[in-house]
Amino acid sequence: MKRFFVWIALIFPLVLNAQTKLSQTVADDFSARVAYHYQLKNDSITGYIAEQLTRSGSAGLDIDTTMFGLKNDPTALDAALKYLYQYSDCNRQRFISTLRSMNLQNNSVFPLATYTANKFKNDTKALLEDKTDFLKTYTGPVTGKTPPPSVAAVSSPAAANPAAGNNTTATTSEVVTGNAPAATATASPAVDTRTWEVRPLFQVHTPEQLVEMFGANNVTQRDATNLSGAKDGEAYVIYPDTDDELEIQFDGENGNILTFSHFPSKWKSPYGIKAGDPLEKLNKVNGRPFKINGFEWTNGGIVNDWQGGALDGKSVTIMLKVNNSGDPKLYDQVTGDKKIRSDLPVLKKLDVIIQSIAFKGN
Repeated sequence: MKRFFVWIALIFPLVLNAQTKLSQTVADDFSARVAYHYQLKNDSITGYIAEQLTRSGSAGLDIDTTMFGLKNDPTALDAALKYLYQYSDCNRQRFISTLRSMNLQNNSVFPLATYTANKFKNDTKALLEDKTDFLKTYTGPVTGKTPPPSVAAVSSPAAANPAAGNNTTATTSEVVTGNAPAATATASPAVDTRTWEVRPLFQVHTPEQLVEMFGANNVTQRDATNLSGAKDGEAYVIYPDTDDELEIQFDGENGNILTFSHFPSKWKSPYGIKAGDPLEKLNKVNGRPFKINGFEWTNGGIVNDWQGGALDGKSVTIMLKVNNSGDPKLYDQVTGDKKIRSDLPVLKKLDVIIQSIAFKGN
């Protein structure tokens, strides 16, 4: 028994340290990927981080030098992770998806996710409120920078990830009708006369039609990522970087795909369900319990089987997220390689809501 307690005394600090400190290898990998993506034109992730670092003063006097050398500035690196976590809505699952989209090494993703979620777990409310205020004045990413000579060798695409090649995952493309970055949607008039019915969008077939309907400043082209986190062609975004952001993909004769990931939103979505809705509402709309992939695993949080309910065969794909993941005893019940019934009592305690929802028209 005495040996057991000695072993616990020795191993516990190591476990705790693993959760509260990044290895230099992981920090270097993250720094290299940020440096690489910062060189890509209109990169949405590093553009967001850079602007927040600048506004907060965490970038020092030269934002470019900071972004290309995060591994040399632990304070700035922590701040970059904080704003990346904020960019991901302070949601661990979405944060992991964002890290993967940056092509980090597989053994870097979960240490970064654990470290960041632990470090800023008490700041979630403040970070989300700050994000709302930030997006009111944010006009889009300003990236595509050239690294200083002193760091050029370590921040080149090849050095950052030799296997990445010309991969431009997670970058934001240019406005449909020009070469300038998309501007934030213009402020609504006192009386909002815009239509928020989405069904007509299933009949749109070209980006030019979207521009005609919503205006050039309110439509942006981006690389599309499906709800599983995989790159999936290109998409057009209406009212980008606002609560009313809507992504549309044209799939020819197969119909359009409309994806919502922001809330609250004014759009009147099919079946009356949208991002931010609670799991209880989804159970009610489907008319019976359904099955969900275990969180933080392959296709984590995505509805796997509607079990013959009202949404079965309706071309609706939904990803759920856990808002209250702070209790490991509860959260561990719904994570990993398993299928979970949507009426499992623990899901209510975990405050599960719709994170993203995609509708495919015929």
